[in-house]
Amino acid sequence: MPARLAPHRIAVIAPSPVSMFNLAIPELLFGKVEVDGRPGYDVVICAPEPGPVPTSGGLDLYVRDGLEAVREADTVVVAGTGAPYEPDPRIVAAVREAADAGKRIASLCTGAFQLAEAGLLQGRRATTYWAHAEELRRRYPQVDLQGDVLYVQDGPYVTASGYAAGIDLCLHVIRTDYGAAVANEVARLALVAPVRPGGQTQFTHTPLPPERGTVCADTRGWAMRNLDKPLSLADLARHAGVSVRTLTRRFHAESGVSPLQWLLHQRIERARELLETTTLPMDQVARACGLGTADSLRAHLVRRTGLTPSAYRVQFTRLGTEATAATSSAA
Repeated sequence: MPARLAPHRIAVIAPSPVSMFNLAIPELLFGKVEVDGRPGYDVVICAPEPGPVPTSGGLDLYVRDGLEAVREADTVVVAGTGAPYEPDPRIVAAVREAADAGKRIASLCTGAFQLAEAGLLQGRRATTYWAHAEELRRRYPQVDLQGDVLYVQDGPYVTASGYAAGIDLCLHVIRTDYGAAVANEVARLALVAPVRPGGQTQFTHTPLPPERGTVCADTRGWAMRNLDKPLSLADLARHAGVSVRTLTRRFHAESGVSPLQWLLHQRIERARELLETTTLPMDQVARACGLGTADSLRAHLVRRTGLTPSAYRVQFTRLGTEATAATSSAA
């Protein structure tokens, strides 16, 4: 009988002084992933020196594992600190060794400084917290810094901007490994927004900026529940109880895009999930997400991902099927 498939191993490196929020995000989200009732990930937090690690909030966290955990990991996540810092040569060496071994490496917030110091981001697209972007650009001019995205993937390296963008990065990783349905279920369990694209060249272009307010939150939620309907600006404004002009102004202030741009983004994301998780014909997928016709679905998806709906379904259904089949066959 085949041995049980081990969970994907993730080592989260805690530099000093580490952001407690950065450390909490991977543990919270990756810890909620299950595949056929089994954990999808095994998350270990490690540090250059096991023991008390200072945090940016003035507390100490006790970290049991040292950087040897990086050697056993499939994915390495470098957390950030509350301010720019000098990269730790021990962390730099560990992530460089992990890169040489072909591991996926991610950074949250100012963790990108460690990856840049290791030379992993030279000539690659990357991002970091906006308040420290200029400092990263000054220190590492060979990095193609993306200052206006939530996260960006370039090859095996994934970098996120600050704070809640780390949630988006982790959901992106989960989606890559297990598909949209699993990632969105984790988002629901964690009470956070569904998967949002960040900057992965193969499948997305410009992501939605982080939402900054709650005035239009109810209307956004209502629209998400009614994506199959032909919603107009007037419909959105009527639900929000404001004029179209006021809605447009407030929506842009909170979401960074116009209401119709946001709506189209959500329709395409819904279509992607339906393509990954159902066998619905293309015209039914188009109607269910409000894109109207199969031709319209095709045009929008090709523009967003570079793949036709059929090719997208084959690609992502294959990935999800292989992950499930591998787990089942190892039972």
